[in-house]
Amino acid sequence: MEAPDVGLFGPDSVTWKLHAEPILFVAGLRSLYLQALHPRAMAGVAQNSNYRRDAWGRLIRTADYVGSTIFGTTAEAEEAGRRLRRLHARLTAVDPATGERFRVDEPDLLRWVHVAEVESFLDTARRAGVPLDAAEVDRYYTEQRRSAALVGLDPETVPGTAAEVAEYYQRVRPQLRMTREAAETALFLTAPPLPWRLSLPARLGLNLGPPRWAYLGIAGTALALLPAWARRLYGGLGLPTTALSADVSVRALRLALTALPRDWREGPMQRAAKERVARLADRPASVTP
Repeated sequence: MEAPDVGLFGPDSVTWKLHAEPILFVAGLRSLYLQALHPRAMAGVAQNSNYRRDAWGRLIRTADYVGSTIFGTTAEAEEAGRRLRRLHARLTAVDPATGERFRVDEPDLLRWVHVAEVESFLDTARRAGVPLDAAEVDRYYTEQRRSAALVGLDPETVPGTAAEVAEYYQRVRPQLRMTREAAETALFLTAPPLPWRLSLPARLGLNLGPPRWAYLGIAGTALALLPAWARRLYGGLGLPTTALSADVSVRALRLALTALPRDWREGPMQRAAKERVARLADRPASVTP
């Protein structure tokens, strides 16, 4: 059996530092709002996904994938990548503008999803108060090229610094627009059906306002955290005051989350990764004759 290792990143990486933050669940929602603005990528999701019927199941599967690639062993991360590549290789969609059928694993689409996701993680965390200097920001983007390779991208074609991400957004923005599918997805993300355990009391005639209103507040914050140009595509105003309000909200939410007990803040994959590191640290150094 292969000996366990620290995975693709390890405890000294910026990736582990960043993804230890529970505030990243807001970043995940922000990335979905952003990804929906790419018509071709959105068509690939809408025509192949059952997210409307199984929104929370899909969310859990996505979180499991990210957790496996970030905190799993190298073998676990690579296996998760293989499964995802096999799934994508079977899927196609029709471009709503041209009628062209395309594969959902086209490099341009995979790159868009990757950049929108990692930039959302990083931007949300920094605005929530996670201390990261400019060198750590660039290091995170460079580290995340390993995640890009798992989905089938050539790492050299993926932005690896903050400047390269900014240049990439500038280049791709002319392709982005609000489509009917993007609007429907954004509406769904803002007011999805509650998970079964939360919706059951309402079906029994019990008032369950707080979870719904709390989620609406989080969704509103995620939308407000988008870049000004993306908010304008959604029909909003790219005002500095909107960004400032989002910063205040996400910082307050991070403070509330960090006050929770550690067992509530850390997922099982993160705890397992820490335990694995501790075991490896306790091993006696091998002696070379």
